[in-house]
Amino acid sequence: MPVITCIEDLKRLHRKRTPKMFWDYCESGSYTEQTFRENSSDFARIRLRQRVARDLSERDVSGQMLGREVTIPVALAPVGSTGMQHPDGEIHAARAAAKFGVPFTLSTMSICSIEDVAAHSPDPFWFQLYVMRDEDFVDAIIERAKRANCSALVLTLDLQVLGQRHKDLKNGLTSPPKPTIPNLLNIATKPRWALAMAKTPRRQFRNIVGHVKGVTDLADLTAWTNEQFDLKLDWKKVARIRNQWGGKLVMKGILDAEDAQMAVDNGADAIVVSNHGGRQLDGALSSIRMLPSVVRAVGGKTEIWLDSGIRSGQDVLKALALGATGTMIGRAYIHGLGAMGEAGVTRALEVIRKEMDITMALCGERDIRQFGRHNLLVPQDFEGSWA
Repeated sequence: MPVITCIEDLKRLHRKRTPKMFWDYCESGSYTEQTFRENSSDFARIRLRQRVARDLSERDVSGQMLGREVTIPVALAPVGSTGMQHPDGEIHAARAAAKFGVPFTLSTMSICSIEDVAAHSPDPFWFQLYVMRDEDFVDAIIERAKRANCSALVLTLDLQVLGQRHKDLKNGLTSPPKPTIPNLLNIATKPRWALAMAKTPRRQFRNIVGHVKGVTDLADLTAWTNEQFDLKLDWKKVARIRNQWGGKLVMKGILDAEDAQMAVDNGADAIVVSNHGGRQLDGALSSIRMLPSVVRAVGGKTEIWLDSGIRSGQDVLKALALGATGTMIGRAYIHGLGAMGEAGVTRALEVIRKEMDITMALCGERDIRQFGRHNLLVPQDFEGSWA
């Protein structure tokens, strides 16, 4: 068993053990991937203030998200095709999150269905909704989430049109993979993945197939999503969904202070400052650079979480210090899942918690609630001056 000390260790194992098309799906962005890269590199521009001679006993990195006590203020973000990174991946991730004491979010575009995860998760989970043109499907999947006792609905707002991801198109991304010669040759080098995948019936988008009119498979996912995602999603439709759901509503994909205010005005219990991991609008600013302006616009009116670019516990602390009340991680836990299944997700969370604890202490703090802007050194031009 390799010694895992950081997310990068899990990332290397993930790449080794998962077929190329699904690795590329995880570790890529749209077009030039500028935003994808800067989501991480902009965190590195922020430095930490080392402080000494402080009482560092009885440290606490726990928090709250949507009124729920969490061991660390980190939720597992919705990630499509998680069950292709590791067989039954959503089930493994949900169990790891529940045992660790953080929320798990199931994607509409998951391999394991809402019902699959509900049958195997010890705790209620959150469900992420993509709004489709088929209102009957949207109504039905919201009801399915209610029946599964999902404790929050995470409404994604930044994917009405699918950003072009060159690697996915070149790989011919499908779930399950098409039996082409290149795919078969690549899968032959991943025997552990192939054997486990052969043993599970969960190899398609089980929230979609059989639940959308006329859809019996999703051989061309890109074509289907381009046809089905609702181009007319506006704040009136958001209000309709909020009223139908009736529970805690998180609005994800906010990258602008004006949109953040609109989300608050439309009843968001939390907003997620996110650019979809750099997979949608390439050329947009990183989430961490946009966070301060969102906090200034709506801070205190609702919970503000940050998603996109977090790869360490230090990144989590930097987001909290700049005003976020919580965070979401995607690739960081997917690397763990692809590397080691449920145990890998747990290890990713352990790594992040330890990094948070040690870093907080070396910055002279012992309570994460006291970790703030005073613990950082931020470049004066960090947010930028834009015409």
